[in-house]
Amino acid sequence: MAYAITQTCCNDASCVSVCPVNCIHPTPDEPEFGTTDMLYIDPAACIDCGACADACPVDAVFPVDRLRGPDTVFGDLNRDWYRDHPNDHAWGVPAFPRSLPDGLGQLRIAIVGTGPSAGYTAQELLRSTGAEITMIDRLPVTGGLLRHGVAPDHQSTKRIAESFAGVFHDPRLRVHLNVEVGTDVTHDELAAHHHAVVYAVGAAADRRLGMPGEDLPGSLPATTFVGWYNAEPTVPADAVALSGADADAGAGAERVVVVGNGNVAVDIARILLTDPDRLAATDIADHALAALRGSRVREVVLLARRGPEQAAWTRPEFLALRQLPGVDVVVDDHPEVRAAIAAAAPDSRAALLAGLPLERFDGEAEPRPGRRIVLRFLSAPTALTALAGCGRVSAVTVGRTALAGGRAELTGEEDVIRAGLVVRSIGHRGVPVPGLPFDEAAATVAHRGGRVIDPSTGRALPGTYVVGWAKRGPSGGIGANRACARETVDAFLDDAAARALLTPSATRKDFDRLIRRRRPDAVGLKELRAVDRAERTRGEAEGRPRVKLATVPELLAAGRRKG
Repeated sequence: MAYAITQTCCNDASCVSVCPVNCIHPTPDEPEFGTTDMLYIDPAACIDCGACADACPVDAVFPVDRLRGPDTVFGDLNRDWYRDHPNDHAWGVPAFPRSLPDGLGQLRIAIVGTGPSAGYTAQELLRSTGAEITMIDRLPVTGGLLRHGVAPDHQSTKRIAESFAGVFHDPRLRVHLNVEVGTDVTHDELAAHHHAVVYAVGAAADRRLGMPGEDLPGSLPATTFVGWYNAEPTVPADAVALSGADADAGAGAERVVVVGNGNVAVDIARILLTDPDRLAATDIADHALAALRGSRVREVVLLARRGPEQAAWTRPEFLALRQLPGVDVVVDDHPEVRAAIAAAAPDSRAALLAGLPLERFDGEAEPRPGRRIVLRFLSAPTALTALAGCGRVSAVTVGRTALAGGRAELTGEEDVIRAGLVVRSIGHRGVPVPGLPFDEAAATVAHRGGRVIDPSTGRALPGTYVVGWAKRGPSGGIGANRACARETVDAFLDDAAARALLTPSATRKDFDRLIRRRRPDAVGLKELRAVDRAERTRGEAEGRPRVKLATVPELLAAGRRKG
């Protein structure tokens, strides 16, 4: 019986490299790899060896005959993908591991960030070089978006952290956490102590809507909401007020509007409406779980500027949303939306909506009984308003749009949706890194193939590199960072062979002393492991994978605790 890849696929291609018959596609060498929702196994070519299942870091690969319930659809998805993408599974040109030339001595490399892109970069460097690695993060814990971005009910996805465990046990690695580059230590100081510096700092800002009322209380960026339920230490426990959703919100007290329809928007809708007893078995922040238990929210409206065919969610995430127990998913009825669903090709985004109820949505009325998600396409918010004396968002003015040349243009038709909370989920944006050139148009560190460049001259800054969302913008999931890291590490290896790296004037011990002087409360590997033990011990007592410590003081105290 053939194997199939399911919803939790991370796209990092660990399975591709172990398949003896090359039947998993797209591979990192194929054009669709960077844009596909997931990878697929050809059931006609699969020899049922199970190597892919053993290699998968997120437990996404199963024999087709063992798929149950909503997962059975993935057997069909894997098979049908090859109907539209025939492949002879011929092997490409073999690639061999690279290494540094002799005579370079002991290299030292700093990696700024500890999320997935940093983890893949450290893996590649430790495997291909004998370099000493120093990882630096502004927070007292590692993981980046793997810890603070992946939804708590996606525990399988979080297991990819286990694939980075070897990095944090390598004797060549040191970490300096609770240290902010640009504040506690500068880029020039990093360059003075290392042969190369790699920035894996992500895209920390939210895109703005640029409309009246956007900054009212009760209007939140998605990063705040996601950080709130994931115990991100810089997001306070009271950052989200689900009760408001309170009586002052009038007809919208039980409704939340999420602007956007990508995977993060889907995550937010799912967390808001999932039975808290189910979330209690995850690593969701305690304060978020308590708020969700007391929440009156029972309807979430996802606003999409464009139509069903342009929906931004991935197929696996939306299929999981349709199967959420006790939650109805409906589509706001509109002639163009109805036509798009009726004309949808079988493997299109719009086809995923087939069979869902089409209902005319009245945003000024109370939500109907029960819990439901309303998908409203061809709709763009134009203003957020507060009822007199309310002091917080209570309504969203929404303009209808029409597609013209692929763009969504307002038609002039408007209506109002009453809501107690609005979450803006329209994408991330990179922010400038102190000491590095910034590409304002792309909102990334200015680079060429991972080498940071001076835009005025086009020349690369010696020994300075970028990886992840800070390099390519906020696109691609966790697994996309693997190929991205490999490209950047290849650039580093080329520069090392050309003797084009930095020439540090100070030692590793000098850098350690600098950090201790600037940040006496910096966290190292010993303290990091103590935090991990504390969270896992708390989780074990409650039948959960871990109970996260949600503030910097709590994390620092756990790190200092003995035993």
